[in-house]
Amino acid sequence: MNVLNFVNAFFSDHAHWTGYDGIPTRVGEHVQYTLQALALAALIGLPIGLVTGHYGRGGNALSLIATAGRALPTFGLLVLMTLLLGFGLVNVMIPLVVLAVPPILVTTYEAMRSVDPSPVDAARGMGMHEAGILFRVELPVALPLILSGLRSAAIQIVSTATIAAYVSLGGLGRYIVDGLYQRNYEKVIGGATCVAVLALVTLGLFWAIARITVSPGVRRSA
Repeated sequence: MNVLNFVNAFFSDHAHWTGYDGIPTRVGEHVQYTLQALALAALIGLPIGLVTGHYGRGGNALSLIATAGRALPTFGLLVLMTLLLGFGLVNVMIPLVVLAVPPILVTTYEAMRSVDPSPVDAARGMGMHEAGILFRVELPVALPLILSGLRSAAIQIVSTATIAAYVSLGGLGRYIVDGLYQRNYEKVIGGATCVAVLALVTLGLFWAIARITVSPGVRRSA
């Protein structure tokens, strides 16, 4: 059987659409892991990137932190966390957050530094508070690039959250891990296809968010 036949056999099997191991359940679990990890990474990366980018300090330190975060092997970190913490959701969240923070952090910093200084100086000259400059002048202009960092982080999490299955959790990785153990390649390819489709859906969602939140003038100049 070729890949397309495996995909067709997986999705046409009604048993894969119901029950605790059904596609809706596994997609829901995968989305849950993704949203939790992305929210935690954003809570860490966005404030630091916004503040450091606004003041223009700490860029080298952020680059070092981001490089170190990208160098850590996600699966190796999962194994280490499992040995230290046992089986559970926390030891999955840690490597996923470590994976997602660098693109959010660095992109947010660079987005803030790329803002034209002229309106910033004008706002400061008018006596606007630093928080007002940050959120009312710089952030609207930097938003497209910030969203691209969040999008990159989300795609990486969607693609990597399959590791949850290695520590007895759910998600779409369950099909891949169980399929490999059972030598059921229909399940393996079906699970991988679901992950790929979910990644494409994530891209579409961020495109829609950008269309809604970014002003037309900023989009034209981006």
